[in-house]
Amino acid sequence: MTMQKFPRINEYKALAYRIFLAFLFYSIARLLFFCYNPQLIKIESLSDFFLLSFHGITFDTTAILYINSLFILLSILPLKINTQKGFQKFLFYLYFSTNLFAYATNFIDFIYYRYTFGRSTRASMDTLEHEQNKLLLFFNFLLNYWHVFVLFLLVSIVWILLYKRYKVTHLIPKLNVKYFAFSFAMFLVIVTLSIGGIRGDFKKSTRPINLLDASRYVTNASQSDFVLNTPFAIIRTWSSNTFKKINLVSKQTIDSLLVPIKHYQNNPSTKPNIVIFILESYGREYSGAFNRNTKIPDYEGYTPFIDSLAQHSLIYTNAYANGWKSIHGVSSIIAGIPSFEEAFTSSPYPKQKITSLVSTLKSEGYDTSFFHGAPNGSMGFLGFGNILGYDHYYGKTEYNNDDDFDGVWGIWDEPFFQYFNRELSKKKQPFMATLFSVSSHEPYKVPEKYAGKFPKGKVNINQCIGYTDFALQKFFAAAKKEPWFDNTIFVLVADHGNTVAYDEYLKEGNRNTVPILFYSSNEKYVGVNDDWAQQIDIYPTLLDMIGYQKPFRSWGRSLVGEKQVPPFVIKYSERLYRFMMGNYMCTFDGNKIVGYYAKDDKDFKHNLIKSKTPEMEAIGIRCKAFVQDYMERVIDKRLETVE
Repeated sequence: MTMQKFPRINEYKALAYRIFLAFLFYSIARLLFFCYNPQLIKIESLSDFFLLSFHGITFDTTAILYINSLFILLSILPLKINTQKGFQKFLFYLYFSTNLFAYATNFIDFIYYRYTFGRSTRASMDTLEHEQNKLLLFFNFLLNYWHVFVLFLLVSIVWILLYKRYKVTHLIPKLNVKYFAFSFAMFLVIVTLSIGGIRGDFKKSTRPINLLDASRYVTNASQSDFVLNTPFAIIRTWSSNTFKKINLVSKQTIDSLLVPIKHYQNNPSTKPNIVIFILESYGREYSGAFNRNTKIPDYEGYTPFIDSLAQHSLIYTNAYANGWKSIHGVSSIIAGIPSFEEAFTSSPYPKQKITSLVSTLKSEGYDTSFFHGAPNGSMGFLGFGNILGYDHYYGKTEYNNDDDFDGVWGIWDEPFFQYFNRELSKKKQPFMATLFSVSSHEPYKVPEKYAGKFPKGKVNINQCIGYTDFALQKFFAAAKKEPWFDNTIFVLVADHGNTVAYDEYLKEGNRNTVPILFYSSNEKYVGVNDDWAQQIDIYPTLLDMIGYQKPFRSWGRSLVGEKQVPPFVIKYSERLYRFMMGNYMCTFDGNKIVGYYAKDDKDFKHNLIKSKTPEMEAIGIRCKAFVQDYMERVIDKRLETVE
């Protein structure tokens, strides 16, 4: 039987070759992803590398078939023009316009993964959507990570050259029964295989694979991101809504364990000013005052002013961010709303009335304002600020002096912090003001006049940390001269962590840790606290401090007077909820508890679920109760105070 007896065989061989090339280059991208992030992806041996790469083919298959669905369809339809040069040229452009666009997202994550510890998703694109200076950010990324673009260009050229090595010979088809019968049979085979490939398998009982399925093949949580690819992560989260109700515990259990409606009466009612500094990317790792007990060899800190301020403040050395992006920090700190698999601010539900630090203080006669030196609307702050109800927004527009523009993100911290002080000094007391800093961000530069002033440190962000610390020092020096200063509670906290230099902070249990500091003239609030703490605790803590007398909704707890809810932390990473309390940490997949770990097992290596204790069981119930109440209140739009 000769090849000629099978119509279109050359076309099918070309299709198979072209799809094979996609698999080959996705494997190359996976290798490069690991080469750029060897410290973050824990792979112990060459055999593990190949085994994980093999499992990655499943996720590559889904992405490749999704991206090439139109290309495959046009390649297998029985058209008279299939082998013509013009049609094959059209297929060439279709193939590379779709494949290279999607493929490029893998290369972006070579760098971006260092900051998010996860593959990019639809939520990552939602964040970029709010940026007005997208072109400037792109050129900045191109300048700082030129090697990634060169690498992408070289790999793309090789891909194109290999594609062109196999040509489809032009033949005038005989449009007979054999031609159409064989085409129809191959059409059914290819479509069937494609459906199975997109789903992940052919089992009726199995849902299409998603990001969580990558965790089935790993021994370390970070390995799941090696198994995945970025196009798959974006495709699978493109239209997903992870906000879904669960029913695992009773309402009585939720009310007794979480106490979601707080009513503090620990302190007399007062009205001090409240000033909150949310410091961009200011991970706990960078400040010496917050690393007294970490026992890191040759540790270096970069915040001499914060360290000195900490001696007169109440600080929390075991605190965590409740999200992984800047906007998540705002919702967690100001509104007490954490972000999990999908950010609250990127969900269908943020446009609702929310009890927050803004709403509660406004009800007490406070003037409220938000300051951010970037172009107005950057990061989504202006839109979310409007939802929260801030009275005033001060951005790059209001600053109105581009001489102090850093050329990429916004106004340098030092001059903008001085502007912040001047504007606060014009306000009638009491006021509540939030400032979100800018300069500790890509491209990690400081003003030319300060070149060499701040230690370069171990990672690229360190000198920027030093610069922002210097800006804070100058702010406090100026603000101390103002009459409102002694009647003010200051809060310093980071939105999330950033580049990690020390192995201790590479551990999953120490990722995205942040400093939390309260400074005021009240000597009652001075000291070092090593209990579990988190961003969502700041809002109830401040209301407790000022003696707010009304009930309010809060998933966090007062760090200075809470008696009903013990210290805890909840965060989301590696597609799992992580709940930390007392002596243990538990992991929850949204349906069931899948692990318990000792609080010092920061690598989450030793799962104790088979030897579960009553304390572990209680922590698991609290975790389920938290997620259940969170989902119900967000979806049902019950984020206002309810008696």
